[in-house]
Amino acid sequence: MLMRLADENDIDQLIKMRWDFTFEYSEVIEEVDEDFLEFDRECRTFLEAALKSKDWFIWIADRNGQIISHVYVELVHKVPRPGRVTHPFVYMTNVYTLPAYRGRGIASQLFKKIEDWAKCQKYEFIIVWPSEWSIDFYEQNGYKHCKAPMELSLD
Repeated sequence: MLMRLADENDIDQLIKMRWDFTFEYSEVIEEVDEDFLEFDRECRTFLEAALKSKDWFIWIADRNGQIISHVYVELVHKVPRPGRVTHPFVYMTNVYTLPAYRGRGIASQLFKKIEDWAKCQKYEFIIVWPSEWSIDFYEQNGYKHCKAPMELSLD
């Protein structure tokens, strides 16, 4: 299995995985083809831009050309501060492994690859907002609770 950064050849699989991930954890059971076509256009536009940017990195576990797990990371740049060099931090999101491959340590291997990469790049820290059911998984991989951010809802 190859742990690598995604490229434009992976976009179709990433779109399908994002769709499946959403419906796996959704109360909405019905999938509509027209909805998928609209989603495909929106997600493809996002992924094409993300893969060209210097701020998004999509790490994947590739098994003979099939993506079986992925982790999206975005660099968050901080405002410079006097007296210290400012490095971005890593926001990790959209962690997903195909159901047939869960429990084999694949996402944990991706996490280790991302951790090594982030250290090499001198990024400050990695942050993730886990769902309630995934907290144990992140803790098993060395993540600790930090002070909760505050939020202002804009809806």
